[in-house]
Amino acid sequence: MMGDTLSAAQYADLFLRYLLLSLLSIGGAITTAPEMHRYLVGQQGWLSDSQFTSSIALAQAAPGPNILFVAVLGWNAAGPLGALITMLGIMLPSTTLVLAATRWARENKQTLGVRAFTAGMAPLTLGLLLATGWLLAVPYVSDPGHRWATLALMALTVALVLKTRIGLVWLVLGGGVLGALGVV
Repeated sequence: MMGDTLSAAQYADLFLRYLLLSLLSIGGAITTAPEMHRYLVGQQGWLSDSQFTSSIALAQAAPGPNILFVAVLGWNAAGPLGALITMLGIMLPSTTLVLAATRWARENKQTLGVRAFTAGMAPLTLGLLLATGWLLAVPYVSDPGHRWATLALMALTVALVLKTRIGLVWLVLGGGVLGALGVV
């Protein structure tokens, strides 16, 4: 954790980075996890691969909103102020934009442009979620001790999502139990 060692310029850069990511977080902030990884792990070196993945896993396992992973990443990278900065950065622009766009779209929902935009967002969101899932799986797929169990769990999860009506919460819980037992 960097915590107190960040300069004012680094805190400002962290805030601005998350402001920009907020505007790219179509489908939720989790879709920008690959870019967060590139910045926090690859560019800044504030977190390791395993710290990044563990931060997201911890936040996803906790009850509450899905966005908590941003606070955990900010905390692990830059302490309490980092958590505050990343949450403000990720929430401020997207919340403001969504409020304005929702009001406008509700008033114009029958126009061709709004219908086309809505239809086009589904494949984009799916692609971003798949990229995030792969990024989170790479440390385990790369480890020979976990590779086959991880790939099998991924295939099983996809099959269950496509062929059953099992809630995603149960699948996440099952994956957590398997991880706690050391299977993956």
